[in-house]
Amino acid sequence: MDFTDKTIWITGASSGIGRAVALELSQFNTRLILSGRNAEELNKVAEKCNKNGCSIRVVTFDLQDEKSITAAADKVLGSERQIDCLYQFGGISQRSFVTDTPLHVDRKIFEVNFFGTVALTKAVLPFMIKNGGGHLAATSSIVGKFGFPYRSAYSASKHALHGFFESLRAENASNNIRVSMIIPGRIKTNISVNALDKNGNKHGKMDEGQEKGMSAEASAKAICRKLEKEKKEILVGGKDLLMIYIRRFFPFLYYHLSSKVKPL
Repeated sequence: MDFTDKTIWITGASSGIGRAVALELSQFNTRLILSGRNAEELNKVAEKCNKNGCSIRVVTFDLQDEKSITAAADKVLGSERQIDCLYQFGGISQRSFVTDTPLHVDRKIFEVNFFGTVALTKAVLPFMIKNGGGHLAATSSIVGKFGFPYRSAYSASKHALHGFFESLRAENASNNIRVSMIIPGRIKTNISVNALDKNGNKHGKMDEGQEKGMSAEASAKAICRKLEKEKKEILVGGKDLLMIYIRRFFPFLYYHLSSKVKPL
């Protein structure tokens, strides 16, 4: 796929990987729709993207609020002739034990990571099909491939995204709907800082592994190269990606290593 002259809707575009992907794609002759909760930060990203010569539109919404998602979708689909790509990066992580985490925190993580992503997808999908197809990308995580301590609901929500989008892909192959799952490892963003603790508050700390991770800018370049090729799974990260293969080929080693992770 050539990004030139495509209309691309990016969620989670105010920070982290979503922001970096927006800036990367703005170097093509694209039309970008940038979404997230923080209008001020989105406008800053839009200003930088605009300097690269691409067309920009900012539409704010909250992934935890279905009415907000519906209103944003109605606004975009009511005025756009076509959405070629919907790339979703919005989400929230977790840093707490299963035994310490009340169910309402688990539900919040699922509302943002799974139901919010699904709600926007369901709003856009019929529009894409009507217009001859499109490319969907959702952001999972390496812990969407295996469980990991202190990430129970986060990991589960990412596993759920794989099941949903793989089913969607199978159902809509004849409708020219292509699906990519973006699977980051440790990327240096504020995802650990903004993660929820056992009380549903911000964790407020940068994980040591996150601090040493791949930069958001480098990850965005890798992601965009693979989005352009419409890869079904897009792994991006460093040595941490080895855990995916350890889990697949040496499960006994995965079980040993995962049980030895120290509390935060």
